[in-house]
Amino acid sequence: MSVVPDSYVKPRFLRAAFAQATAIVLSFVLFTAGVAEWSSSFAVVGSRTPQAAGDASSAALPSSAPPTPAPAPRADRSTGTTASGPVRAQPPRMPFYVATKGATTIYVLGTLHVGFASDYPPEQPFRKPILAALDASPTLALEISPDELLLSQDDVNRYGVCRSECLIDYLPDSMWKKVESRMRNNPQALKELRHTRPWLASMLIETYDTLKAGFQSEYGTEAQLQNVYLRARGKIVGLETLNEQISTFTRLSSAQQREMLAQDLVQTPAENVADVKELHRLWRIGDADALKAWDDAKGSKLARSKTLAAQVDNRVVYERNRRFVQRMVALAAPDKPVFVAIGALHLGGPRGVLELLRARGFVVGAG
Repeated sequence: MSVVPDSYVKPRFLRAAFAQATAIVLSFVLFTAGVAEWSSSFAVVGSRTPQAAGDASSAALPSSAPPTPAPAPRADRSTGTTASGPVRAQPPRMPFYVATKGATTIYVLGTLHVGFASDYPPEQPFRKPILAALDASPTLALEISPDELLLSQDDVNRYGVCRSECLIDYLPDSMWKKVESRMRNNPQALKELRHTRPWLASMLIETYDTLKAGFQSEYGTEAQLQNVYLRARGKIVGLETLNEQISTFTRLSSAQQREMLAQDLVQTPAENVADVKELHRLWRIGDADALKAWDDAKGSKLARSKTLAAQVDNRVVYERNRRFVQRMVALAAPDKPVFVAIGALHLGGPRGVLELLRARGFVVGAG
């Protein structure tokens, strides 16, 4: 089985990025090359499931190849007109902040690693302050550079996939029965999951629920930012390496990995879909602290072991927040702003990126 990480999509880590991390936070969803084979079971292509306002008309499965800048969003021609002419679609607010310290400026945009075409109106995909900040910044910093994603498949296969049916060995019988029950209508998906370690199984199950909600990775914020940031003098870099990102999960203990998976099995798929849609709604409003408060409450509800859940959050979210801030500060220089785009659930709260920047002497305000 071949697995490719899309670090531009990770729903609790959509919930915590699609968990998340939404976070997450974290900020990862991993897709198998065989995910296309699951499509009939997943029932997400041409799904009849009611979609949230602004959703694409149908949900396409993401490609198994590393993401590349997606085409500009298609115009939604289903909207009406007013007496004065067509209604002009407005881009969502999104969590966007400006951090300054003397002559040094860091622009911080909280991303959602998946989305809908209507999130990025073709006439103006982002608000004017965001577009102006992009234009002023010689460097665009993402969680991981697009170049490194090209090297990702082998590492995920090496650390997330087993030749044997190892997931059964990692889990107690009661949890394995929950996985089987969850995937009872998806025999191909269950066959693939049997060969994954718990951290990867967790992400794949999250992906299943997220796709059912109609989200598409091509309309993730990072892909759309790259469409805009096509400038000869600009460069796109990563705030962490592929190895650092993968090791975030591979260094989790077996108990911590089981906690991740257990959280994904607490709610029904319909409840998880509702969470993803609520995360998307809050992201459009653009308040990072409100997003984090919602995620914290959700995480507390889903945690099976408060101690293990806190350990996972520290590894997957808070350690990475500190790394992100250290590197974005190193990239910025007087009169040379850096534009940073990372998962929205990394920004808010007392241990979020915005508060860590304030602790370093930056003045942070909404942009």
